[in-house]
Amino acid sequence: MPIAQLISPNQLAARLEEPGLVVLDCRFALEDTDYGQRSYAEGHIAGAHFADLERDLSGAVVKGVTGRHPLPQPERLLERLRHCGINADSQIVLYDDGPGAFAARAWWLLAWLGKREGVYLLDGGLKAWHAAGLPLSLDAPPSEPGHFAGTPDEGMVVTAQQLQQQLDTPELTLLDARALPRFLGEVEPIDPVAGHIPGARCAAFTDNLAADGRFLPAEQLKQRFEEQLQGRPDHKLVAYCGSGVTACHNLFALCLAGYPMAKLYPGSWSEWITDPQRGVAKGA
Repeated sequence: MPIAQLISPNQLAARLEEPGLVVLDCRFALEDTDYGQRSYAEGHIAGAHFADLERDLSGAVVKGVTGRHPLPQPERLLERLRHCGINADSQIVLYDDGPGAFAARAWWLLAWLGKREGVYLLDGGLKAWHAAGLPLSLDAPPSEPGHFAGTPDEGMVVTAQQLQQQLDTPELTLLDARALPRFLGEVEPIDPVAGHIPGARCAAFTDNLAADGRFLPAEQLKQRFEEQLQGRPDHKLVAYCGSGVTACHNLFALCLAGYPMAKLYPGSWSEWITDPQRGVAKGA
């Protein structure tokens, strides 16, 4: 089972010189797709490599077929990870600006390829790093390539067709990581259709975090997901969101709370609505 681990800014700062440590900067903004690369060039944690959500952590979008961020081709992703110096035994720290959604996507992809230990999210992200008074660097990261060789675990995903067949089963818990107004269908700033997958429950990924942007304690996360499960089996839980990114935040939080890795519907809402035969629900 993939292990969800957090590291504080001060803990990371103390480990930056360790051999075998790889840091990935996963900053991104949906409304400004060059934001991450630009921000990285303006300053990053010393030694960090940059991993772009759309160029590195997603595959090619096929209009009318896939969601907005389909899973990347495994070999292409492996090539990128090796370019960042990742080996099977590497210790890896992932960060973004703070909420952790893009870093959690990288965590999930690493787990999908078989890297399930020694992977950390920087708790609070770069916002917490700044708050701790820690510096950024303009230096290029080390260029020693790694030799990580992983294989995708298809048991970690569910397809639209598989999910459609499960919608009426009472054991299913389908969690939507988007904010409540989007779930209800009151607003939809990104996708052409508003609403949610029938039977889903709203579990906004931001509710995994405390006011300071750090993850809630494990016991509080456990209580949060117990309320969502309502006694249903945790191994029947499926996570989705708008495009398969913020759902990974819920999957990480579930693992932090001690639950086994649930399945991801990678295409999520943006893929679901490409087929008008699939149901759409609105309201609570």
